Amino acid sequence: MQNERRLAVLRAIVEDYVATEEPVGSKALVERHGLGVSPATVRNDMAALEDEGYIAQPHTSAGRVPTDKGYRLFVDRLTTVKAMSAAEKRAISSFMAGAVDLDDVVQRSVRLLSQLTRQVAVVQYPTLSRSTVRHVELVALAPTRLLVVLILSTGRVEQRLVELSADLDDDTLLALRSTINAAAVGETIANAATRLREAAERVSDVADGDMPDGGATAAVVSTIVEAMSDHRSDQRVAVGGASNLARYGDSFDTAVRPLLEALEEHVVLLKLMGEATAGGLVTVRIGAEGPYEELSRTSVVTTGYGPSDDALASLGIVGPTRMDYPGTMAAVRAVARYLSHILDEA
Repeated sequence: MQNERRLAVLRAIVEDYVATEEPVGSKALVERHGLGVSPATVRNDMAALEDEGYIAQPHTSAGRVPTDKGYRLFVDRLTTVKAMSAAEKRAISSFMAGAVDLDDVVQRSVRLLSQLTRQVAVVQYPTLSRSTVRHVELVALAPTRLLVVLILSTGRVEQRLVELSADLDDDTLLALRSTINAAAVGETIANAATRLREAAERVSDVADGDMPDGGATAAVVSTIVEAMSDHRSDQRVAVGGASNLARYGDSFDTAVRPLLEALEEHVVLLKLMGEATAGGLVTVRIGAEGPYEELSRTSVVTTGYGPSDDALASLGIVGPTRMDYPGTMAAVRAVARYLSHILDEA
């Protein structure tokens, strides 16, 4: 019972400090939170929490503020992530529904997340190497020219032109499209490349020297494999809401400069975000738990996103340790779910 009461006191201190940025005293806790005990009892609980390193007194005669250890316990003891309101869900759905392609989806997601949390939002572009082939379309532009359209599970679309050495009739094009999709659809990038090469070899072995099948298949397969080997998007991130840092003023000044510098380096951001987690799991790293000592006054809240619970990439927010963790975790999870849903339907 005593431990539960102390946890309630810690929770109240965190909530008040996040809301006011002022050290919290025992009298204010009793008045605001209806803890059902006297200020003296709360003072004893606060003394115990301070001895255990969960709260600290910034200066003599001041109230208490949470430490990183206190935030950690607060987050770990959250029984549920705060649910988004119906109005918030409608706003998210409406904002995301107008996206026209993957770039638009990512940019909308990062703007939405920064607005919901009033923090710096970071969205990693889907990692190509983790995606699967959804469909390959072959369009005849001329008897010896094909447009190859590669559609991945990430929503990414690649288009390439292929010049053939001989005319390709409709029946051969149909058979080629069937061969390509049978080999690639549903496979990861690496597996699809291997299966496509094997298919090209089989066609080449049985094709007549005067028939275009073998040459066309080899040309199309070579083009698709080249398109799939383009990993430029694996290191791409979108960042939004850097101006939100201004609202922290002097209290966050020593952390703003290194954080702003980190926002310029995508490799640093990707390491800060960590590995994508599937299944709706939200990860919170507080202060020194992160990979960079210069960002020890920063917390990172992240989760993975992708179709069918496959975590293709990460999204999340970066901000001061003094943040609304329940609300931020809810927003990160909600945006990830909507983004995953859009990719699943793409």
